[in-house]
Amino acid sequence: MEQHDYFKLFYNLAITDCKLLEDKLRKKTFNKNELVLKPGQVQRELYFVKSGVQMSYLEAENKTHVVAFTYRPNLCAIPESFSLQLPSKYYLSCLSDSELAYITFDDLQILFDQSKQIERLFRKMTETLLAGVINRHIELHSFSMEERYKSFCQRSPHLLQLVPHKYIASYLGMDATNFSKLFNKIKF
Repeated sequence: MEQHDYFKLFYNLAITDCKLLEDKLRKKTFNKNELVLKPGQVQRELYFVKSGVQMSYLEAENKTHVVAFTYRPNLCAIPESFSLQLPSKYYLSCLSDSELAYITFDDLQILFDQSKQIERLFRKMTETLLAGVINRHIELHSFSMEERYKSFCQRSPHLLQLVPHKYIASYLGMDATNFSKLFNKIKF
């Protein structure tokens, strides 16, 4: 999926505005297990995944608590760190070799001032992200383990082959043993 096609999923950005935005994008590559951001750092760049899988997580009580997975063509960020320019409370790591396009916070603010359409695009993207976070919160608090597993498999079945199952189990709020039982019982 081309960058312009990804933007169209949220807002039909004019070609001229899309070019303004794409001209500011740069690329970075990260190795498997490389940290993109760690607690205490401020995320100064907003990433668009070109390849690979990334994971945001926190460590507490000797456990890894997975917050999110990102993959092509989606955004990759610690949203509150980037949007508010505050230190992150958790990690952003690459689960595989990854290529990410990015725009800096400062460049994005300049583009917002230059183009109401670009600002509207990112507002729509933020609204979609917020709706996803709320939906995930509802799933974690009101769905059974099996319902959470099925919902995940419908949304991101390819991750079952790309992400260690212990991380998916953590993301779904269950232990690895229960995840394994569901994985062997329910096929997608």
